[in-house]
Order: sequence, then structure tokens, then C-alpha cells
Amino acid sequence: MSSGGCEDTFVDPAVPPSGAGCAECEASGGWWFHLRRCALCGHVGCCDDSPGKHADAHYRASGHPVIRSYEPGEEWFWNFATQELYDSGPRLAPPVAHPDDQPVPGPAGRVPHDWARTLR
Repeated sequence: MSSGGCEDTFVDPAVPPSGAGCAECEASGGWWFHLRRCALCGHVGCCDDSPGKHADAHYRASGHPVIRSYEPGEEWFWNFATQELYDSGPRLAPPVAHPDDQPVPGPAGRVPHDWARTLR
């Protein structure tokens, strides 16, 4: 595990997140396990344990490799291209996580009762 920051060319600290939940899951009525935020454009997508894996799909479609956890209390970054984990990185525009009252998995009302069986 690396400590320190990420490559500046893949991070824009001024860009706010795209919303409180996964953009694609929100549009399709889906649900997510955990959320990740693109450090360059702010796109919020769901993690690789989620059914949609939209954060990874965003990287593949956009070429934006660096994400930050969008979970409360987590500050780590991940680089899809290099498969490197960073303990920390630059401070990003707020909010830095989904709302504290948003359940995990989420969003409320769309998570199936047997959600744990569907994870990876």
C-alpha cells in the first residue's frame, strides 16, 4: 500500500461530486454497495462489489483512472491503471462522502432483501 498522493494529472480538487449516489444506478433504478468518486471529473459510481460496477465502467469509458472512496470516514484513493492504493491524496471539493443518513448498501427502498448473496 502506498502513502502520499496521486498523480496531479488525474485529480481536479475543484470539481464537486456528481451527486449523493451512483449516477447510473440512480438513472436505472439500481442499487449499490459502496460508492466511489472520480478524482478528475467528480462522477460518482458504485464499487466493484456492487452489481453495476459503475466506477470501473466510468474509468474504462473515460480514461479517468483515479477514484476516491465516497464513504464517510474513508480518505483513500485507488488508481485503476496502476492498481495502486493511496492512503490519502489531495483534498477534494465537498461533499467528500455520501450523506451520513444514506444507508449502506443503498439507496433506501431499492436494496433487495437478499442483497448479500448478489455481491461478487
